Amino acid sequence: MKVAKRREAMLRAVLSGMNDVSALCEHFGMSEATVRRDLRALADERRIVRTYGGAASVGMHEPEESLDTRRESFREQKDAIGRAAAAHVHDGDTIFLDGGTTTAALARCLSGREGVHVITNNLLAVGVLAQSDVRVTLIGGDVRPSSMSTLGPLAQVALSRLTVDKAFLGADGVVAGRGLCEATAEQAFLKECIIRQAASVFVLVTSNKLERASQQHWTPLERDWTLVTDAAGDAPALARFAQRDEVTVVSADAVRQAGDRVG
Repeated sequence: MKVAKRREAMLRAVLSGMNDVSALCEHFGMSEATVRRDLRALADERRIVRTYGGAASVGMHEPEESLDTRRESFREQKDAIGRAAAAHVHDGDTIFLDGGTTTAALARCLSGREGVHVITNNLLAVGVLAQSDVRVTLIGGDVRPSSMSTLGPLAQVALSRLTVDKAFLGADGVVAGRGLCEATAEQAFLKECIIRQAASVFVLVTSNKLERASQQHWTPLERDWTLVTDAAGDAPALARFAQRDEVTVVSADAVRQAGDRVG
């Protein structure tokens, strides 16, 4: 097949949702090097966007929601996720809370807890925890107003000097076998720094973010981790996560139902 025709066929495959390099290799019977070269050429022509481990349609990346919108959306679901995640925080733990409104919901559940040390770049969480007895360490750096979090080189250096028992991360989207997507490269890389410094990793997302590749910057998840979401345990969106050995799925809905039965 001529190069031009092959790349047109690859473009159609990417636009149809075939986004992983491995899937494209299998589909076209080509080497990884050839697939990556063709994807890079299509990206240079601005016909697709390269992502971690694959590619995506240029038009599929969504504008980032405003902070006010995120604060008001899925509030009950985020509170349920926060409660489910809080059950994994024990006295004596040093934890990291990532930026975002879902991790801020976890912060509200931790307010008043004793014997927990919270390290965070989330200014929303600081506002909640600083009024309680929880020990809080704020990671410095550049303030990102759209998420009210800190990031950048100073935050990265600070993280390199710290370790935590558990890291609780948010994301714009999470894709099984690929990782977390974010609006900026700085956000994605900071999450990678956090993951390296944590003994255990938890990802807190509402069900609408499952298998959602809405942004083009990626943080790979190449270790054991726990997904905490409001999706019901038998939800189709959870199927790909439940099939992966490295992922433990915690359904906030299942946790709530168990609590109701006990009550």
